[in-house]
Amino acid sequence: MKRSLFRGFTLVELLVVMAILMLLITIAAPRYFNGVERAKEAALKQTLVVVRDAIDKFHADNARYPDSLEELAERKYIRAVPVDPITESSETWELVAPEEDMPGGLYDLRSGAEGQASDGSLYAEW
Repeated sequence: MKRSLFRGFTLVELLVVMAILMLLITIAAPRYFNGVERAKEAALKQTLVVVRDAIDKFHADNARYPDSLEELAERKYIRAVPVDPITESSETWELVAPEEDMPGGLYDLRSGAEGQASDGSLYAEW
């Protein structure tokens, strides 16, 4: 009997390979997405630290708080208005004004993101 010159995979072999790939994806995907969320949270924490430090330096140099994030960027205390890594926008920051007797408009900065972080705290409380 002649052997066929056409060689390939059978349907069963392809189904087994697809099942193995799906199993690996179901294991890897949740870890990937959890890692992405943790990275965004770490970036948010670092951004808040850097901007708060810039606000403090501005206050020390000028004896007043900045009026906005744009002023911090214009005066070169930060390179640019940062993007909130959770909302992916630079427009969602919540600006905290200083007490009434202190000049300026930006005492602190909070994320405008809704929801909770992986540790259970609210993004808006950071």
